[in-house]
Amino acid sequence: TYEAYREKMCFVPPTYGVSFMDTDLCGLCTEQFGIQGLAYTVGGASASGQVAIIQAIEAIQADRVDVCIAMGALMDISYMECQALRSLGAMGSERYADEPAMACRPFDQSRDGFIYGESCGVVVIERADSAVRRREKPYAKLAGWDMGMDRNRNPNPSYEGEVRVIRRALEKAKLLPEEIDYINPHGTGSVVGDEIEIKALQDCKLSHAYINATKSIIGHGLSAAGTVEIIATLLQMKESRLHPTRNLEEPIQLDCNWVKNESVPAIIHNTMNLSMGFGGINTAICMQKCESRI
Repeated sequence: TYEAYREKMCFVPPTYGVSFMDTDLCGLCTEQFGIQGLAYTVGGASASGQVAIIQAIEAIQADRVDVCIAMGALMDISYMECQALRSLGAMGSERYADEPAMACRPFDQSRDGFIYGESCGVVVIERADSAVRRREKPYAKLAGWDMGMDRNRNPNPSYEGEVRVIRRALEKAKLLPEEIDYINPHGTGSVVGDEIEIKALQDCKLSHAYINATKSIIGHGLSAAGTVEIIATLLQMKESRLHPTRNLEEPIQLDCNWVKNESVPAIIHNTMNLSMGFGGINTAICMQKCESRI
């Protein structure tokens, strides 16, 4: 909006005075669905979508609401943000400018940063008894979760922080590491981030679980990524099939159970999703397949 109107500022639409605020997303949703309960936005950088889901779960647990919509909202970035992320070393280079389909390479030896991709996603979270009353068919049960900070304002990931949330989420879910069938990781294609994430998973005894990277297909949606990847996990559980990890030709670790360039059939009972954000944000969510359909 600024770029479009900077030479004629007096023509900026008055509605921009409302729509630039994050509360406009709350206003849109509550108006659309007639919501009079709580509504707020959360800031968790690239973990925002998963943080929103955790906040929704805890709002239901606290009896503040019976049903909650958790949205991973679109993060629209300008050239300025792209340039800063490139300079930071977080966003991929122009190595694959002539072969863009090859550029997004999470966990591959040739990765050199994330590739941005617009996305958004929404999930509805509710009490099991509420779903039963309405005869809804839940995709999965939210079994355990955790969020923790690294006491670090910077973008560098923390092995200790990731291990901590993984172990706490498993503990809350009352699951042993060997009971996890599938992991949807943060997996951005970051040179440092991917290495640390795989080390955390290995040291938490999760190398046996299937691993694929949703970002290899759709890119990194930043604030939306955590919610979109939960949706990808739910759909894979439902269909008993795991999507490929595009461009995973030379994995950074050979002793993990990778889903590479072809999809594979798999019965998935217990899953884990990881999502990390700049500023030392770590999140993990465990889900369980609902064996008895309503």
